[in-house]
Amino acid sequence: MRIPSTSSIRTRRTAQATINDDRILDAARRVFLRNPHAPISTVAAEAGMGISALYLRYRSKEQLLRQLCQEGLRRYITETEAALADSREIWLVYSDFMHRIVDADTHSLVLRLAGTFKPTKELRLQAARSQELTIELFSRVKTTGGIRADIEVVDIALVFEQLAAIQIGDAQRTAQLRRRYLALILVSLRNPVGSPLPGPPPSWEDINSRW
Repeated sequence: MRIPSTSSIRTRRTAQATINDDRILDAARRVFLRNPHAPISTVAAEAGMGISALYLRYRSKEQLLRQLCQEGLRRYITETEAALADSREIWLVYSDFMHRIVDADTHSLVLRLAGTFKPTKELRLQAARSQELTIELFSRVKTTGGIRADIEVVDIALVFEQLAAIQIGDAQRTAQLRRRYLALILVSLRNPVGSPLPGPPPSWEDINSRW
């Protein structure tokens, strides 16, 4: 009988740890989007594992919440970088980007988890990078006149949150309705002769103060 090498055992353990971590994060996302105040034991039950196994990976609920937000930020940054690298006509690039962000549902985490934990320095750096890329992409659209003049970059952040707020229980129907209203919003964003918007746009301080 062949005895497995130390390296092959280590590889299998690493692969299993990754699978377990994915199970935990998927379960945590479902649980905390339903109820951000749920105990970590609910996450363990949702993931189908014991609480001790979960604590081997995450020592506290706060650490788990931070990891969820990090994953959401990474996805947003990846999509924004992809849009910036896209050489197609800028409005097509931007509208496709908005569709991908809505489908990825990264802003549901913002709606549910803002203010429920203390962000780390790493999270703040990721958020700053996300903000930098968002401004760069939006500036390209604004410079070409592809979006109405009274829309500012932080308006788009709240548009994403408004779409993420659409939740009707059934995931497929929720996705359909989010795409429906995104289509309506995209038409409005391009309309250069619309009535002036009331009030000033939000600021980054408005957005970030919630954390």
